[in-house]
Amino acid sequence: MAADAVATAEIRGALAGLRRATGRPVAFGGAVGPGAAQIRISELSGTATAALRSLVVTSGTGLGGRAVALGRACAVPDYSSSRRISHEYDAPVAAEGLRSVLAVPLVVRHRVRGVLYGALRTAQPLGDRALGGAVAAAREVERALAVRDEARGLLAALRPAVPEPGAGREHVREAHAALRALAPRIADPELRAELLAACALLTAPAPQGSPALAPRELDVLTWVATGATNAAVADRLGLRPETVKGYLRAAMRKLGAHTRGEAVTAARRAGVLP
Repeated sequence: MAADAVATAEIRGALAGLRRATGRPVAFGGAVGPGAAQIRISELSGTATAALRSLVVTSGTGLGGRAVALGRACAVPDYSSSRRISHEYDAPVAAEGLRSVLAVPLVVRHRVRGVLYGALRTAQPLGDRALGGAVAAAREVERALAVRDEARGLLAALRPAVPEPGAGREHVREAHAALRALAPRIADPELRAELLAACALLTAPAPQGSPALAPRELDVLTWVATGATNAAVADRLGLRPETVKGYLRAAMRKLGAHTRGEAVTAARRAGVLP
Protein backbone atom coordinates (compact mmCIF):
# COMPACT_ATOMS: atom_id res chain seq x y z
CA MET A 1 0.00 0.00 0.00
CA ALA A 2 1.48 3.33 -1.08
CA ALA A 3 0.72 5.90 1.62
CA ASP A 4 0.15 9.61 0.99
CA ALA A 5 3.66 11.01 1.51
CA VAL A 6 2.45 14.59 2.03
CA ALA A 7 -0.12 13.51 4.63
CA THR A 8 2.50 11.35 6.34
CA ALA A 9 4.85 14.32 6.69
CA GLU A 10 2.11 16.52 8.15
CA ILE A 11 1.05 13.78 10.59
CA ARG A 12 4.65 13.38 11.75
CA GLY A 13 4.83 17.08 12.56
CA ALA A 14 1.47 17.10 14.36
CA LEU A 15 2.05 14.36 16.94
CA ALA A 16 3.93 16.38 19.56
CA GLY A 17 1.25 19.08 19.40
CA LEU A 18 -1.47 16.46 19.70
CA ARG A 19 0.10 15.09 22.90
CA ARG A 20 0.25 18.60 24.41
CA ALA A 21 -3.27 19.51 23.35
CA THR A 22 -4.91 16.33 24.60
CA GLY A 23 -2.81 15.56 27.67
CA ARG A 24 -2.33 12.05 26.30
CA PRO A 25 1.27 10.82 26.50
CA VAL A 26 1.06 8.58 23.44
CA ALA A 27 0.23 9.74 19.93
CA PHE A 28 0.51 8.01 16.60
CA GLY A 29 -0.98 8.14 13.15
CA GLY A 30 -0.79 7.23 9.53
CA ALA A 31 -1.91 8.12 6.05
CA VAL A 32 -4.64 6.49 4.02
CA GLY A 33 -3.60 4.60 0.92
CA PRO A 34 -5.28 4.72 -2.50
CA GLY A 35 -9.01 4.20 -2.31
CA ALA A 36 -9.18 5.11 1.41
CA ALA A 37 -9.44 1.41 2.28
CA GLN A 38 -6.41 1.11 4.56
CA ILE A 39 -4.28 3.17 6.93
CA ARG A 40 -0.65 2.35 7.60
CA ILE A 41 0.48 3.49 11.06
CA SER A 42 3.89 5.00 10.34
CA GLU A 43 4.38 7.84 12.84
CA LEU A 44 4.80 7.24 16.59
CA SER A 45 5.37 9.64 19.49
CA GLY A 46 5.68 8.64 23.15
CA THR A 47 5.45 4.92 22.46
CA ALA A 48 7.52 2.39 24.41
CA THR A 49 7.58 -0.33 21.76
CA ALA A 50 7.43 -0.70 17.99
CA ALA A 51 4.28 -2.84 18.19
CA LEU A 52 2.15 -0.29 16.31
CA ARG A 53 4.68 0.64 13.63
CA SER A 54 3.61 -0.34 10.12
CA LEU A 55 0.32 -1.73 11.40
CA VAL A 56 -2.20 -1.72 8.54
CA VAL A 57 -5.74 -0.82 9.63
CA THR A 58 -8.64 -1.51 7.28
CA SER A 59 -11.51 0.99 7.05
CA GLY A 60 -14.33 0.00 9.37
CA THR A 61 -12.18 -2.14 11.67
CA GLY A 62 -10.76 -1.21 15.05
CA LEU A 63 -11.01 2.34 16.35
CA GLY A 64 -9.12 4.12 13.57
CA GLY A 65 -10.92 2.17 10.87
CA ARG A 66 -14.23 3.11 12.47
CA ALA A 67 -13.20 6.81 12.49
CA VAL A 68 -12.32 6.56 8.79
CA ALA A 69 -15.59 4.83 7.90
CA LEU A 70 -17.70 7.36 9.85
CA GLY A 71 -15.60 10.40 8.95
CA ARG A 72 -15.60 11.66 12.54
CA ALA A 73 -13.69 11.39 15.83
CA CYS A 74 -14.18 8.17 17.81
CA ALA A 75 -12.97 7.14 21.27
CA VAL A 76 -13.13 4.23 23.69
CA PRO A 77 -12.41 4.41 27.46
CA ASP A 78 -10.91 0.90 27.47
CA TYR A 79 -9.84 -0.45 24.08
CA SER A 80 -9.66 -4.16 24.89
CA SER A 81 -13.11 -4.40 26.45
CA SER A 82 -15.01 -1.99 24.19
CA ARG A 83 -18.04 -3.40 22.39
CA ARG A 84 -18.20 -0.43 20.02
CA ILE A 85 -15.28 -1.57 17.87
CA SER A 86 -13.97 -4.76 16.31
CA HIS A 87 -10.85 -6.27 17.84
CA GLU A 88 -8.49 -7.25 15.02
CA TYR A 89 -5.70 -5.11 16.51
CA ASP A 90 -5.93 -6.00 20.18
CA ALA A 91 -2.50 -7.67 20.23
CA PRO A 92 -0.38 -4.65 19.14
CA VAL A 93 -2.51 -2.26 21.22
CA ALA A 94 -2.03 -4.46 24.30
CA ALA A 95 1.71 -4.84 23.57
CA GLU A 96 2.02 -1.05 23.79
CA GLY A 97 -0.12 -1.08 26.97
CA LEU A 98 -2.80 1.28 25.65
CA ARG A 99 -6.25 1.48 27.24
CA SER A 100 -8.10 4.77 26.61
CA VAL A 101 -7.73 5.68 22.92
CA LEU A 102 -9.15 8.32 20.60
CA ALA A 103 -8.90 8.55 16.81
CA VAL A 104 -9.62 11.54 14.56
CA PRO A 105 -9.76 11.25 10.76
CA LEU A 106 -8.10 13.88 8.57
CA VAL A 107 -10.67 14.91 5.98
CA VAL A 108 -9.72 17.21 3.09
CA ARG A 109 -12.30 18.01 0.42
CA HIS A 110 -14.50 15.13 1.55
CA ARG A 111 -11.65 12.61 1.32
CA VAL A 112 -10.03 10.96 4.34
CA ARG A 113 -6.27 11.44 4.09
CA GLY A 114 -5.14 9.93 7.39
CA VAL A 115 -5.84 9.36 11.07
CA LEU A 116 -4.42 10.83 14.28
CA TYR A 117 -4.56 8.81 17.51
CA GLY A 118 -4.05 9.80 21.14
CA ALA A 119 -3.88 7.28 23.97
CA LEU A 120 -3.48 6.67 27.70
CA ARG A 121 -2.16 3.58 29.45
CA THR A 122 -5.03 3.72 31.91
CA ALA A 123 -8.74 3.15 31.31
CA GLN A 124 -10.83 6.31 31.61
CA PRO A 125 -13.58 8.15 29.73
CA LEU A 126 -12.72 10.71 27.08
CA GLY A 127 -12.73 14.29 28.43
CA ASP A 128 -13.68 17.47 26.58
CA ARG A 129 -10.08 18.69 26.68
CA ALA A 130 -8.78 15.58 24.96
CA LEU A 131 -11.47 15.54 22.27
CA GLY A 132 -11.24 19.28 21.59
CA GLY A 133 -7.45 19.18 21.45
CA ALA A 134 -7.42 16.20 19.09
CA VAL A 135 -9.97 17.75 16.76
CA ALA A 136 -8.08 21.07 16.76
CA ALA A 137 -4.81 19.27 15.92
CA ALA A 138 -6.57 17.43 13.10
CA ARG A 139 -8.00 20.67 11.69
CA GLU A 140 -4.49 22.18 11.57
CA VAL A 141 -3.24 19.20 9.57
CA GLU A 142 -6.25 19.39 7.26
CA ARG A 143 -5.62 23.09 6.58
CA ALA A 144 -1.96 22.40 5.82
CA LEU A 145 -2.90 19.59 3.44
CA ALA A 146 -5.49 21.76 1.69
CA VAL A 147 -2.91 24.53 1.15
CA ARG A 148 -0.36 22.03 -0.17
CA ASP A 149 -2.96 20.55 -2.53
CA GLU A 150 -3.85 24.00 -3.81
CA ALA A 151 -0.20 24.85 -4.34
CA ARG A 152 0.56 21.62 -6.19
CA GLY A 153 -2.53 22.09 -8.35
CA LEU A 154 -1.52 25.62 -9.32
CA LEU A 155 2.00 24.51 -10.16
CA ALA A 156 0.75 21.62 -12.25
CA ALA A 157 -1.59 23.91 -14.16
CA LEU A 158 1.09 26.52 -14.76
CA ARG A 159 3.90 24.28 -16.00
CA PRO A 160 2.49 23.88 -19.52
CA ALA A 161 1.21 27.46 -19.66
CA VAL A 162 2.78 29.96 -22.06
CA PRO A 163 1.86 33.64 -21.70
CA GLU A 164 -0.20 34.77 -24.69
CA PRO A 165 -1.95 38.01 -25.62
CA GLY A 166 -5.59 38.61 -24.74
CA ALA A 167 -7.56 36.16 -22.64
CA GLY A 168 -4.59 33.80 -22.25
CA ARG A 169 -2.57 36.61 -20.77
CA GLU A 170 -5.33 37.44 -18.28
CA HIS A 171 -5.39 33.81 -17.20
CA VAL A 172 -1.66 33.97 -16.50
CA ARG A 173 -2.11 37.18 -14.50
CA GLU A 174 -4.82 35.62 -12.35
CA ALA A 175 -2.69 32.53 -11.78
CA HIS A 176 0.27 34.75 -10.82
CA ALA A 177 -1.89 36.59 -8.29
CA ALA A 178 -3.16 33.32 -6.81
CA LEU A 179 0.38 31.99 -6.45
CA ARG A 180 1.61 35.19 -4.78
CA ALA A 181 -1.27 35.03 -2.29
CA LEU A 182 -0.73 31.35 -1.55
CA ALA A 183 3.05 31.41 -1.07
CA PRO A 184 3.12 33.07 2.41
CA ARG A 185 0.75 30.37 3.73
CA ILE A 186 3.14 27.55 2.80
CA ALA A 187 5.15 26.35 5.80
CA ASP A 188 7.38 24.08 3.70
CA PRO A 189 10.30 26.32 2.57
CA GLU A 190 11.06 24.18 -0.49
CA LEU A 191 7.48 24.26 -1.73
CA ARG A 192 7.24 28.00 -1.01
CA ALA A 193 10.42 28.61 -3.02
CA GLU A 194 9.03 26.50 -5.85
CA LEU A 195 5.86 28.60 -5.90
CA LEU A 196 7.78 31.88 -5.97
CA ALA A 197 10.03 30.53 -8.71
CA ALA A 198 6.92 29.71 -10.73
CA CYS A 199 5.74 33.30 -10.20
CA ALA A 200 9.03 34.59 -11.56
CA LEU A 201 8.66 32.47 -14.70
CA LEU A 202 5.40 34.26 -15.50
CA THR A 203 7.02 37.70 -15.61
CA ALA A 204 9.33 39.18 -18.20
CA PRO A 205 13.05 39.57 -17.39
CA ALA A 206 13.43 42.76 -15.34
CA PRO A 207 15.44 45.52 -17.08
CA GLN A 208 18.59 46.64 -15.30
CA GLY A 209 17.85 49.27 -12.68
CA SER A 210 14.21 48.26 -12.19
CA PRO A 211 12.73 49.32 -8.83
CA ALA A 212 12.88 46.65 -6.13
CA LEU A 213 9.45 46.10 -4.62
CA ALA A 214 9.13 44.44 -1.21
CA PRO A 215 7.34 41.05 -1.30
CA ARG A 216 4.12 42.41 0.23
CA GLU A 217 4.17 45.46 -2.06
CA LEU A 218 4.36 43.07 -4.99
CA ASP A 219 1.60 40.88 -3.56
CA VAL A 220 -0.71 43.89 -3.27
CA LEU A 221 0.14 45.25 -6.72
CA THR A 222 -0.37 41.81 -8.24
CA TRP A 223 -3.97 41.73 -7.03
CA VAL A 224 -4.56 45.38 -7.92
CA ALA A 225 -3.54 44.44 -11.48
CA THR A 226 -6.45 41.97 -11.62
CA GLY A 227 -8.88 44.81 -10.86
CA ALA A 228 -9.40 43.96 -7.19
CA THR A 229 -10.39 46.72 -4.78
CA ASN A 230 -8.33 47.42 -1.67
CA ALA A 231 -10.94 45.63 0.42
CA ALA A 232 -10.81 42.58 -1.84
CA VAL A 233 -7.00 42.58 -1.77
CA ALA A 234 -7.05 42.79 2.02
CA ASP A 235 -9.43 39.84 2.23
CA ARG A 236 -7.35 37.74 -0.19
CA LEU A 237 -4.05 38.43 1.55
CA GLY A 238 -5.33 38.40 5.13
CA LEU A 239 -4.39 42.05 5.70
CA ARG A 240 -6.23 45.16 6.92
CA PRO A 241 -7.43 47.58 4.19
CA GLU A 242 -5.25 50.33 5.74
CA THR A 243 -2.22 48.06 5.46
CA VAL A 244 -3.01 47.37 1.81
CA LYS A 245 -3.19 51.12 1.16
CA GLY A 246 0.21 51.58 2.79
CA TYR A 247 1.84 48.89 0.66
CA LEU A 248 0.20 50.27 -2.48
CA ARG A 249 1.41 53.83 -1.74
CA ALA A 250 4.95 52.53 -1.18
CA ALA A 251 4.87 50.62 -4.47
CA MET A 252 3.54 53.66 -6.34
CA ARG A 253 6.30 55.82 -4.89
CA LYS A 254 9.01 53.39 -5.97
CA LEU A 255 7.50 53.11 -9.45
CA GLY A 256 7.06 56.87 -9.86
CA ALA A 257 3.31 56.41 -10.35
CA HIS A 258 0.44 58.66 -9.24
CA THR A 259 -2.48 56.25 -9.73
CA ARG A 260 -3.14 52.55 -9.33
CA GLY A 261 -3.30 52.10 -13.10
CA GLU A 262 0.01 53.89 -13.62
CA ALA A 263 1.61 51.70 -10.97
CA VAL A 264 0.43 48.50 -12.68
CA THR A 265 1.68 49.73 -16.07
CA ALA A 266 5.05 50.73 -14.63
CA ALA A 267 5.40 47.38 -12.84
CA ARG A 268 4.74 45.51 -16.08
CA ARG A 269 7.32 47.60 -17.91
CA ALA A 270 9.75 46.85 -15.09
CA GLY A 271 9.12 43.12 -15.51
CA VAL A 272 7.77 42.50 -12.01
CA LEU A 273 4.20 41.78 -13.15
CA PRO A 274 3.07 39.56 -16.04
